[in-house]
Amino acid sequence: MPSADADARALAGAKDMLREAVRHRRASRSAEEREADDLARFERVRELFGHPGGEPTVAAYLSTGAEPSTTRLVGWLAAQDVPVLLPLMGRRSDGTRRPGPDWAAYSGGTPLRSGPFGIPEPDAEGLGPAALGRASVVVCAALAATAAGDRLGTGGGWYDRALPHAAPDAVLVALLNDDEVLSTLPSQPWDVRVDVVVTPTRVLRTSEA
Repeated sequence: MPSADADARALAGAKDMLREAVRHRRASRSAEEREADDLARFERVRELFGHPGGEPTVAAYLSTGAEPSTTRLVGWLAAQDVPVLLPLMGRRSDGTRRPGPDWAAYSGGTPLRSGPFGIPEPDAEGLGPAALGRASVVVCAALAATAAGDRLGTGGGWYDRALPHAAPDAVLVALLNDDEVLSTLPSQPWDVRVDVVVTPTRVLRTSEA
């Protein structure tokens, strides 16, 4: 009979294989395909948000490479004077490691720096893990999701550590390509489900959000 450790290793391995497959598919898409899908997805996200003006706070991230783009979304939110929080993953200004997931406020004029893995982040002081509790919407990085809201993260565990600090009624959103909405996903007890999945062709509500 397989041990719990063996089961956990098999599940982690299945996740890693799926991550590799999704990343390969994303990288194989042409720039024209990505741009068209990014624009269509942004329009759906904008419809989802409506006219947020001022409040609520939105936590998001700045995409890189072949990820579904968040650039238009973050820029649009800042232009609407919506308070935006972005992850801080690099070291603190004194060179020490951050003790946990950290966030910084972002506006259109906030300078950016290159963080770990080339991920852009605000060149600003961190607000700490609890700052996520201010956000009523959290746009979190994902590689795939199911109609039930199961989410496959990017593999670093950052959001697994960050999302427990979210407000209980915060709406968690994943931005994906159409072929990244799957029927099932390998999941583990600490995996946090998302409430809304946005693709270029639809907005899928996985809960009462």
